[in-house]
Amino acid sequence: MTDKIALIEAGGTKFIVGVGDASRKIYARTRIDTTRPEETLSAAVDWLRARGADYAAVGIASFGPLDLDRASPQWGHITRTTKPHWSDADIAGPFTRAFGCPVAIDTDVNGAALAEWKWGAGQGTNSTLYLTVGTGVGGGAVVGGRLVHGLSHPEMGHIRMPRHPADMDFAGHCPFHGDCLEGLAAGPAIIARWGASLSDLPADHIGHEIVAWYLAQAAQTFQAILEPARIVLGGGVLGTPGLLDRVRAEAAKSAAGYFAGSPQHNIVAPALGEDTGLLGALALTGA
Repeated sequence: MTDKIALIEAGGTKFIVGVGDASRKIYARTRIDTTRPEETLSAAVDWLRARGADYAAVGIASFGPLDLDRASPQWGHITRTTKPHWSDADIAGPFTRAFGCPVAIDTDVNGAALAEWKWGAGQGTNSTLYLTVGTGVGGGAVVGGRLVHGLSHPEMGHIRMPRHPADMDFAGHCPFHGDCLEGLAAGPAIIARWGASLSDLPADHIGHEIVAWYLAQAAQTFQAILEPARIVLGGGVLGTPGLLDRVRAEAAKSAAGYFAGSPQHNIVAPALGEDTGLLGALALTGA
């Protein structure tokens, strides 16, 4: 019986497709540009098939929103997205039909949250929340070893935010909600109001203070709701030098010593590096 597992990190810009096993060894990987669903998904299936069709499972950590209700005829489909051509796209189906093995699918951030809890920055805790801040903002949480779901997966990037006093005139960049967390702190929102990415702004630019403040307010909100033992902050925006330390300091100030955990210890960087996406897909399969 094969122990080979197909791994898909399905992003809005690129798909990373790999082959691994339960020991977390990744034998091969490739990048496929995200174009139209029929092109991208066919290319992913073909690449995997060229490495043998005998997979024990397929794990898919995908951008969303996703229909994750197993009783739904739209299970495994993208729902409403701003990504052109991808609304209602069937992500899971092509892999189920191609390989005839169990397919596990969830959001990329849920996959990352589960992987960081099992093997990374949240290892050894009973609860970990993962928040990624890049082209968008997304989050996932593991509590008691299980991912948090409701009617669907969490949409943590779309919580409503208080406004920083120096940022009152910006309407926000989210096409659905304007000044939600994603509309205020994601990469496109930063570029929309300051004309550059956060890492390209001067070190003394007020944008650093504003973005750190928003992320700290979000961390405090999630701490109040879930009291996670770890809040893992990842994504391209968090690559900005000094931002994580700014968030910790602002979160400590906002929390005012109320919560069980200290932001200086609870708010951490991811530990799995560039493999987080594929390991997230692996974690979703139960490996």
